[in-house]
Amino acid sequence: MGRVRKVLRGPVGLGVLVLIFVAGGLGLYWFQPWKLWQDTTVDEALPGATAPASRTLSGGELISHEHETSGSVKLVRLADGSHVLRLENLDTSNGPDLRVWLTDAPVKEGAAGWRVFDDGAHVSLGKLKGNKGSQNYSVPQDVDLSRYSSVSIWCDRFDVSFGAAELSRA
Repeated sequence: MGRVRKVLRGPVGLGVLVLIFVAGGLGLYWFQPWKLWQDTTVDEALPGATAPASRTLSGGELISHEHETSGSVKLVRLADGSHVLRLENLDTSNGPDLRVWLTDAPVKEGAAGWRVFDDGAHVSLGKLKGNKGSQNYSVPQDVDLSRYSSVSIWCDRFDVSFGAAELSRA
């Protein structure tokens, strides 16, 4: 026991403590576990919702993947011809580096669907604004919507889907 105390008090012990401290800090930064207990609610109105020319082109219901996820997704053409992806009544976990992706991957139930969305074509519509509520994401004009059949709440840090929805024509 005396040898262990002697080693811990010396330069090796100090090095081990510094290494543990640095590794712990990097682990906390990477995983950001506190986000699991932090909710961000965003409730946006659909832009131009009162305009009669706005039309829902497709939509679907979110299913859970890596984290419990629910809500619905709509792809809407606004009166001015632009497109918006709308998440309604979203409820998922918060996490590091969450994105909203349009993808060409099929939505699969369970663990088989967690990692498929970055295998093919996908386009990021931006960072997830909040893990709860209703929110809008502009679709860039140069995106060919016929190429994409699903939406994923994608964790870019860990390459995993929190939840996804198949887009069915309205």
